[in-house]
Parts: sequence; structure tokens; C-alpha cells
Amino acid sequence: MDATTDDAAVLPDRPLADHRRPVALVAGVIATVLFVGLRFAVELSGSAPLPVDEWWDDAMSALAHPIGVLVAWVPAIVGGTIGMIVIGVATTIVFLLRRRPWDALNVGGAIALVVLIGAPLAAVIARARPTGSLAETMATSFPSGHTAVATTIVITLGLILRRRWVWAAGTVWVVLMMWSRTYLHAHWLSDVVAGFLEGVAVATLVWALIEVWRVRRAQRLSRSPE
Repeated sequence: MDATTDDAAVLPDRPLADHRRPVALVAGVIATVLFVGLRFAVELSGSAPLPVDEWWDDAMSALAHPIGVLVAWVPAIVGGTIGMIVIGVATTIVFLLRRRPWDALNVGGAIALVVLIGAPLAAVIARARPTGSLAETMATSFPSGHTAVATTIVITLGLILRRRWVWAAGTVWVVLMMWSRTYLHAHWLSDVVAGFLEGVAVATLVWALIEVWRVRRAQRLSRSPE
């Protein structure tokens, strides 16, 4: 890796030590604790839907409409396995081409980790999806992988790019994804909340870890003899 690549010499808006790192760490820890707490709540219920899950599922059924289903399928397809792989690989390649390997590592690592955590966990918990699911029917409902990956990508890009419009557009996308998964009865409300918390935890903690790694490497290089 080039000594000046992806550091302040190439990216003037990139500080040596980002003041957002402690905030990201706190957010990551809180999201992790809430995720684990929700996981135990689902476990204690025997993986059955919580009262709020049934209420929300009934509400989505009451709002059912062909146009709503069509709209809901857009994030479901784009945020599916193939769609997320394409987005993740494309984003990683773009950062590499722009000589930002740390950011490429951040995106690729965060997406890989959130999938490695969520997919096996969903299989182990084997929570049944709502009755009449219009999407997946396998008993792998908790947590929502679509929501987890969407949240991970949005927060990771928000932290990397430091642009308000990225946060704004990303927030709309995550909310749309969470609504989509419950509107299609592919997930319970607690599933998408768990996916959101998983995504927040992974994105913030991976970003903070890579920031520490980047700063320490920059410090070592600055101390190295010419």
C-alpha cells in the first residue's frame, strides 16, 4: 500500500484522528447490547412473534394493496443477495480505483461480517416467518438480512463520505427496506429492528477499528526515517 494512499496527503478532508470515533464506538456498543437483548426476548418467546409483531403484521395486512406490493418489491429485489453483492463489489472497486484502499477494506469487511453474523444466526434461531409471506418462506426470519446489509452499507458510506445527503438518502432507503420486508410479510417487526441493530453495530465498530488501524499506520510511517 502506498505510504500516501488514503491518508491526508491524498484526502485533505480526512483528519488523522477522526473525532467521531468515540461516538461510533458508543453507538456500536449500544446497538450490540440492544441486539442481544432482543435476541433473548425472541428466545424467551420460543421464537414466536411478540405482541408488537402481531400488531404490526395485522396493520400491514390492513394496508395491503397491489401498488404497495409492487413498490415493496423494489427494495426487496435490489437489497437481495445478488443486488447486495453487486453493490458491495462495485463500491469496493470504486474505492480501490480512487486509491482509497482503507475505505474499500471498510466496505468489503463490514458487508462480509454482517452476513457472516446474520446468516448462521438466522439458521440457528429458525424463526418462522409471518403467515402468507409474499417473499421468502424458509424459517430464517430473525434477523432480517436485507435490513442488516442495507443498514451496514448506508452507515459505512455515511461515515466514510461525510456527506449529509448520503445520510439523508440512506435513512430513507433503510426505512423503506424495513417497511418493505414487513409489508411483504417476509419478516416480523422485531426481525427488521434486529437487522437494523446488527447493521448499526457492525458498521460503526468495523469503521472505528479500521480508523484505529489507519491512524496507527500513519503514525508509524511519520516516525519512519526517510
